[in-house]
Amino acid sequence: MSLYFTKEHEWVRVEGDVATVGISDHAQEALGDIVFAEVPDAGRTVAKGDDAAVVESVKAASDVYAPVGGEVVEGNAALADDPSLINRDPEGDGWFFKLKLSDPSELEGLMDEAAYREWVKTQ
Repeated sequence: MSLYFTKEHEWVRVEGDVATVGISDHAQEALGDIVFAEVPDAGRTVAKGDDAAVVESVKAASDVYAPVGGEVVEGNAALADDPSLINRDPEGDGWFFKLKLSDPSELEGLMDEAAYREWVKTQ
C-alpha cells in the first residue's frame, strides 16, 4: 500500500490497481465543519486533474480533484448521510471515491506523506 498527496490537498492510497481518494487532514481543517459531500458514481471515468467530487463546509465549497486518472469503482455512500466523517477521519473513513488506475505512472509526480507534511508547513 502506498500513500501519495497532491498540492491541492488530496490524498491517494494505492492497493494493487485500485486507488482510494480523499482530502487531507490539513484540507478538512481549513474548510471547517463539513456539511455536504458529493461523490462520483461508479462507472464514471476521470482524468488526472478532473474535478471528481464536491465538498461543502460552513465556510466554502470546493472541488475534489482526481489525483490520477481511471474509472470510478465506488463512491463513499456514507458521506451523503454523514459528511462530518470527513472532519472526523479525513484520511481514513472519510474517503470520497475509489478508482481503478488507468496509468500508474501518473503517481510519479505526487508527494509522499513526509514531503506533503513538510510542504504544508510552507503554505
